[in-house]
Amino acid sequence: MERKTYTARLINKLLLSESAQCFHLEFEVPELEKFSFDAGQFVSMVAIDGLGKHQTRAYSIASAPRSNRFDLCVNRVEGGFFSNLLCDLEPDAKVEFHGPHGLFVLRPPLMDTILIATGTGVAPMRGFVEHLFPSRTEDRSEGKHFWLIYGTRYQSEIYYRQYFEKIAAEHPNFHYIPALSRPHDGWTGLRGYVQTHVKDVLKDHPEMVPEHTPGGPANNSRPQLRAYICGLNEMVSANRDQLKELGWDRKQIHFERYD
Repeated sequence: MERKTYTARLINKLLLSESAQCFHLEFEVPELEKFSFDAGQFVSMVAIDGLGKHQTRAYSIASAPRSNRFDLCVNRVEGGFFSNLLCDLEPDAKVEFHGPHGLFVLRPPLMDTILIATGTGVAPMRGFVEHLFPSRTEDRSEGKHFWLIYGTRYQSEIYYRQYFEKIAAEHPNFHYIPALSRPHDGWTGLRGYVQTHVKDVLKDHPEMVPEHTPGGPANNSRPQLRAYICGLNEMVSANRDQLKELGWDRKQIHFERYD
């Protein structure tokens, strides 16, 4: 079955990191009045390469729905056809895509939630946060607490830092926790890998760790919780394993791998 393909026109481009060559790209879909999707879904970009072959690449949407627009967060990959094509686009350029696709979305009902991401895995998390804490409409978080634990190598690669810090300052139930695995000497924030800081959040909030009776299941009187994890497989697997060892049920843990 052939998928419906749309045109995305680039309307704005921002360099998020010079060192990582990471760009924030804002697109509109001219043929639609409204492009509907759920925060966390992805689109598949389509183009023909230099050899005449059709290429398709999936990218998580880095925004919540707004009119006929959507954002992407893309970093340049050496030798990567699509990453270079997108990173080299200039405003008014057009590219074909189909979608939205994917099941990495916020599941009802909302619960206290840990969002765990590394690198461009922060893209769907930005979509979640924009949806939950919109700037122009009523807060949708329902008073639930959301921790965004974001890991990257260098300070220059903390994508969307000002945005997340602003949301955290305005909303006491949103907690932003960036950590660097290769910090410079002047870095005063958290260091190490995200799974360490996930463990620290759980240690500071013992109500988030299910209780067990000897030889029995977790105590269902504990509050219901969720985790959403996005990034490379090694990080995703490490955090899934850690949460399951702490008594979380696999149905509470949602993830998307980028490799």
